Amino acid sequence: MNLSSFKIREIQRKDNPKIAQAIRDILVEFGVPKVGTAYADKILDTLYEAYQFEKATYYVIEKDGEIYGGAGIKQLDNFTGNVCELQKMYFLPQARGIGLGSKMMAICLQKAKEFGFEKCYLETLPYMESARKLYRKVGFKDLDAPMGDTGHYSCNLWMLKKL
Repeated sequence: MNLSSFKIREIQRKDNPKIAQAIRDILVEFGVPKVGTAYADKILDTLYEAYQFEKATYYVIEKDGEIYGGAGIKQLDNFTGNVCELQKMYFLPQARGIGLGSKMMAICLQKAKEFGFEKCYLETLPYMESARKLYRKVGFKDLDAPMGDTGHYSCNLWMLKKL
């Protein structure tokens, strides 16, 4: 598969079951704890609805009607300040290693700037090495402690980028 065969677009209500399944499959693949991570998020089955707010959006990767991953931007929960969070950026194996991560990251960060955010925060895990490599490449810096309160207490790596 190559980059041009995939389309990145805003989530639609009909995508909910497919993106939820894709994210859960990816988390299981990486052996992510099912508590304290996105796996347990109540909103996972209703991502379309979860991003129907001002200054929030979620994108999916689609090919031939199937969903291969996604990522979103939203105000950082329980944090005072003009900081968004890059959320639920996960790709199935077929969508990895072909440049989709860089393309998705560029789209999300551009949207965050358009929304007027000053910084972008994210949480990840040590064994998601290729994701961390991408985050550093686009300018995310490691933090010593989490910001806000996302409820993802099992995610123990935090990063921040100035927009």
